[in-house]
Amino acid sequence: MDMAAGREPLTKDRRKEVFLALVEAQDRALGTELARRLVASRFNVSEAQVRQIEDEGLEHDWPPL
Repeated sequence: MDMAAGREPLTKDRRKEVFLALVEAQDRALGTELARRLVASRFNVSEAQVRQIEDEGLEHDWPPL
């Protein structure tokens, strides 16, 4: 995971939390872009990081998949 703005890389557990929050937001029919923005804000990460986490979660079938 890339460091952003001098922040430490997120742990795998934290990335899984972000992924779960993203999936839950999308399940509430917020739309993909809005869900990414909200999750990025909530976890104080960039939208690019959220997209990377999303890809990682899908690739590894993280819960709740």
